This record gives sequence, C-alpha cells and structure tokens, in this order.
Amino acid sequence: MRILLTGRDGQVGSKLQLALAPLGEVTALARADLDLQDVARISEVARAAKPDAIVNAAAYTAVDRAESERDLAHAVNATAVGVLAQEARQLDALLVHYSTDYVFDGSKGSPYTETDPTCPINVYGRSKLAGEMAIRSSGCRFLILRTSWIYAERGQNFLLTILRKARTARELRVVADQIGAPTSAGLVARATAVAVARTVEAPELSGLYHVTAKGETSWRGFAQAIVSAAGIDADVIPIQSSEYPSAARRPAYSVLDSTKFAQAFGFDLPVWSADLSNVLRRLPPL
Repeated sequence: MRILLTGRDGQVGSKLQLALAPLGEVTALARADLDLQDVARISEVARAAKPDAIVNAAAYTAVDRAESERDLAHAVNATAVGVLAQEARQLDALLVHYSTDYVFDGSKGSPYTETDPTCPINVYGRSKLAGEMAIRSSGCRFLILRTSWIYAERGQNFLLTILRKARTARELRVVADQIGAPTSAGLVARATAVAVARTVEAPELSGLYHVTAKGETSWRGFAQAIVSAAGIDADVIPIQSSEYPSAARRPAYSVLDSTKFAQAFGFDLPVWSADLSNVLRRLPPL
C-alpha cells in the first residue's frame, strides 16, 4: 500500500509514521514539505504520490488563537481538507482525517455518538466541522476519526505542561468543570493503522467514527492523575472555567462514545487512566 501522510512532525503524525509503516510505503510530509494553505501544492503532491490512502494529520489546532485567526483556521481545517478529499476521489484513494469533540456544544451530559447533532461553540470547532462536511460532500472513500484531549510524550500538550509546572510549583489550579476523555496520540495512531488496513479490504467500513480512550474525567482529574503517577508532591486545586478566562469557549462535556469504532474494527480502546500509565512509562526525563 502507498500511504501519503501529512503532519509528520505533529503529536499524532509522528506516531502515525511508525504505526502505518507495516502497511506499506509511507511518504511522510512535514509542514515544510506541504503547507496546507497552498491549495495548488496539495493537488500537486497528491497526484505525484499516487497514494492508495491519504492520512491527514495536519491541522490548525490553536483553539484560542483561532478566534482571531478565523480565515487561517478555516483555510487549513476546511478548505485544504476539501481539496484533499477531491484528490482522494480522483485517485480512488481512502482519505483518513481527524476531527474533534469540539464539534459538539457540551450540553448533552452523556457520551456523544456519531449520530448526535453537532453544534460547535468556537471557531476551531466550526472549522473542523466544515472540514468534515467537505469530505462528506466530495464523494471520496473516507474515515473521519473524531478524538479528544490529545497528548503525547512530545510537543506542546497538557501532560507535559502539568509535569513541568508541578516540578516547580507546590500548587496547581486546574479547571474542574470541563469533562472529557484524555487520549494519547499513540492510541489514535494504532487505532488508525487497524482501521486503514481493514477499510482498504472492506470499503463498506468507510465513515465517521469516534476514537477516544474509555471513561471520562475533568482537566483537574487528568492533572491529578498525572501528578500522582509521576510521584510529584503538588496540590491540584479545582477551579471553575470562569476563573481561567480564555478567548474560546469550551464545551462543558465533550465525552465521545467510541463503541461503533471498537465493534467495527475489533479494536479494544483502553480506559484513559491505563492509556496515561502506558505513556508515562515511555516518557523520557524532562
């Protein structure tokens, strides 16, 4: 299989490069190789690669900054995705794309399924939903994988931020009224590899899926688990979202139900705390 991977240097992209390798020849591109703002370049690269699958791990992910960079967020998360989808259709390639729990408004109060109505409450969420819609309308074969609260052993993420702060401060103040499911980049990459292999053989599996670790917690609960597992003596104080103002609103509850993915692909998604333990064991000293 020939696989074209974008976003090679991101949290999920770096894990995908390893997870997809057993499936065939992976052409992995960084932003320097393919800037998704360059629509003409997207088509040029896709047609030259002639992939059997395009895995798009590149995205605009600055949730707060997106409020003031709407055009840029939409260009990367929607317009470019639409071009990738059109190229995938022309090449008869499978397109794999990642979306977010932020396509929901957080008012449901129980895990969201793939059939629940979307209603994003920030620019980032709206740009990601627009990307989903562009794929659906393109006529290409696709896997849209919605995930949430991504973290990894590298990059800028909540896990590494908490570990750094906890080593220098005896007290951390963390939002406790936003609930979600922390999910490691490695878990998403492994799940993707399984889904790609199966969907290439069984095109009827194409579609929209939720892919997160099981269970739920708050950002404060996630931080407490990180500090405890790392053996750091720091107090994690719960605060309300109103005490930590941000440019973008976040959904109060954005847990995703991943039952459909687990059943379709026979992939066992672990509980978020077990997923975290696996990542911490591989974490190099900070």
